Amino acid sequence: MLTQKIFWSRIVAAAAILLLTMAVCAAVGSVPVRLADVFDGPMRNGQINTAYEIIVTYRLTRIVLAAVIGAALATAGCVFQAILRNPLADPYLLGVSSGAGLGTMAAVLFGWTWSLWGISAMMPTAFVGALLTSGLVWLLGRSTGRHHTGLILAGVVVNAFFSAVMMFLTSIARADQIQTMQFWMMGNIAAMQRFEVIVPAAAIVAFGVVRLTQWGPPLNMLTFGADDAASLGLSVPRTAVSVFAIAALITAVAVCLSGLIGFVGLIVPHAVRLAAGPDHRQLIPISALMGGAFVVLADSVARVVVAPAMLPVGVVTALVGGPFFLILLVRCRKRLNWGL
Repeated sequence: MLTQKIFWSRIVAAAAILLLTMAVCAAVGSVPVRLADVFDGPMRNGQINTAYEIIVTYRLTRIVLAAVIGAALATAGCVFQAILRNPLADPYLLGVSSGAGLGTMAAVLFGWTWSLWGISAMMPTAFVGALLTSGLVWLLGRSTGRHHTGLILAGVVVNAFFSAVMMFLTSIARADQIQTMQFWMMGNIAAMQRFEVIVPAAAIVAFGVVRLTQWGPPLNMLTFGADDAASLGLSVPRTAVSVFAIAALITAVAVCLSGLIGFVGLIVPHAVRLAAGPDHRQLIPISALMGGAFVVLADSVARVVVAPAMLPVGVVTALVGGPFFLILLVRCRKRLNWGL
């Protein structure tokens, strides 16, 4: 049974893992830096403190950004798996990330550069894209007559189609946009390393995580099936639409900040579920914290593995997530009843 003491002890442990990962990754990079020099401040002996600039201005902003992105994607994946009762569901595989990416790319191509309170034009267009894609996948999945399996298949098809559309848009973009857009499609955290962007994005993701955690008991009921949840008095359509919209929102934020990063929402909730159990009251917040740690670690690998060049972080998560997805697919084969 989940008590307050157990809940908070696990939250504190997950938060400690995230902070420790962030601290270790701040010390890792292609340029060796002594952390003790950072405490001398931005100026040292009348000159710019290089260690401070590297750690605080560059690495710290990137690490915080990676943590926000990881929290959003892991939380969204956890919610999608609960609603669909399918362990293979995550924002990337369902096409939600691609929908948000298409919305973001549209804003770039149309030259919408305005921002309000640090929120750029890309964020609302990404949210609209993610929300419309969620609705499209939902309708296509229901039309197959095999709702949970159909949703995954519909998501894969929509994801492939939207990826093709984005590649087409990249091919007709201006020369100065092509490299940025291609790198963004593979997951690029470096592009948005500004606190005026990170702060509002972090606030939106934090709101989403807290709100979805409050939906933990209804999500627990949904895992037993829509009919059983309805018999217990739960309004299944209202719950599904509400949590889908919030999950789409935080997915849109993550895509705006980093591009398409796959498999985070697949790997992290499963690992947390194995360690802490399936109760969504704790599964959602712990997944958010561990998702942040996972992307911070993956981004640090991307920064140093081919230094001084830099890998897109989406490449690292795909290298880890691809084999994980295949193993999970084999384990879930009979339950999904795809006749493979």
